[in-house]
Amino acid sequence: MTTNTSNTSHCADNGNPPEHAYTLGPLQVGPPCCDPEPLLRVDNLSLHYADKIALENISLAIYRGCITALIGPSGCGKTSFLSSLNRLTDMIPGCRVSGSIRFDGLDVRSPNLDVQHLRRDIGMIFQKPVPFPLSIRRNIELPLREHGMRSQAEINDRLQEVLRDVGLWDEVRERLETPAQALSGGQQQRLCIARALALQPKVLLMDEPCSALDPIASAVVEDLISRLQGRYTIVIVTHNLAQARRIANYAALFWMQERGGRLIEFGRCQQVFEAPAHRLTAAYVNGQRG
Repeated sequence: MTTNTSNTSHCADNGNPPEHAYTLGPLQVGPPCCDPEPLLRVDNLSLHYADKIALENISLAIYRGCITALIGPSGCGKTSFLSSLNRLTDMIPGCRVSGSIRFDGLDVRSPNLDVQHLRRDIGMIFQKPVPFPLSIRRNIELPLREHGMRSQAEINDRLQEVLRDVGLWDEVRERLETPAQALSGGQQQRLCIARALALQPKVLLMDEPCSALDPIASAVVEDLISRLQGRYTIVIVTHNLAQARRIANYAALFWMQERGGRLIEFGRCQQVFEAPAHRLTAAYVNGQRG
C-alpha cells in the first residue's frame, strides 16, 4: 500500500493540526497488515440520546479480517459507536442515529433490514461476561436452535468446535451440564465469545472484554483475540493502550469535543502510536492527556 497523506485534515502553518482538525486520511507508516478491504463503511455518523450529542460526524472504514481498536477517554462515544454497528442502539429509548453505515454492501440503517440476521453476522461481546443462567452446553445450544439449527449432531460438532476455538474444551468437556455461572470470570468471557462464534459471525464487536478480568485471565482473552485475527473482523473498545498496541492492526482515537464525541485520528496502529498526525493523539498515547 502506498503512502497517502492527501486526505489529512487541514494543518496549521507550523505543521501541527489545530484543535478542530480531524485526521481521517492517516499517514501510512510501516508495512500493511493486509490488502485493506472495507467490510464496514461508516460515513457522517451522528448519534443523539434525547437532546445530548454522543457522536458527531464519524467516518471511517473497518477492514475485513483485521482488528480495529477504538481508544480514547471515557465518555467520548466509543461504546455508542460500537452499538450502532449492529443496531443495538435501537433498543435505547430516545436514541437517534443519522448518517450511513454499510456492511458488506448492505444499508445497516434500512428499515427493511432483518436486524436479527444483522446481529448474527455482527456479534457483540460485552465488558462484563453475561452467560445465560443455564448449563455450559445450553449457552451454546440455545442461540443455535433459535437460529434454526435442529440436528443434534451438528449442534454437538459446532459446540466442540467453538469451545476449542476459545481454549475451553479441555477445561469444561467433562462438565458441560454444570451451570455456566460457576465458571471463573475469564472462562465466562471465553464462553460468551464461543457463544457468539457459534453463529459464525463475520464481525465481533468487543466492548472492553478484558476490563473486568484479573491480569492472568485478561492475558488469556487477549491471546484469544489475537488468534481470531484473520478469521473474523474485530472491533474492540479498550482503555489499555498497551493492549491496543499489541493486538490491533488499526486504531481510532475518539475524543469529546464541545458538541460531542469526535473521531480525531484513524490509521494503522503503528502510525497512530509512533507517528500520530494530530497533537491530541500524540498527547493521549504518550500519557499526557486523557
